[in-house]
Amino acid sequence: MTDPMPDPMTAPMPGSFAAALTAPAPSEDWPAPLAALWWSARGEAGWARAHALVQDAAGPEAAWVHAHLHRIEGDAENARYWYARAGRGVPDEPVAEERAVIAAALMQRP
Repeated sequence: MTDPMPDPMTAPMPGSFAAALTAPAPSEDWPAPLAALWWSARGEAGWARAHALVQDAAGPEAAWVHAHLHRIEGDAENARYWYARAGRGVPDEPVAEERAVIAAALMQRP
């Protein structure tokens, strides 16, 4: 995997998302993309669980998180495919910054 995952407790995340990282699992009320992002923020151990959540999930948010996961994995071609499915370009910022942007966007959804 590229860009080793930073300590999720020190990565720049929205407060409510960062606070949720202290729980043993994401909220059961969260949609699959947000729960997947939570698992990915837990480091390499959570990557497979995160991927399983968004693998078959529909919608641009799931595709965005799916792309992010493949970017973490270092699979640039697969990431580009999923960014296109999400209607987004491949980001230039580091993975941790992108995760914070995604978390902020998903936490604002009703």
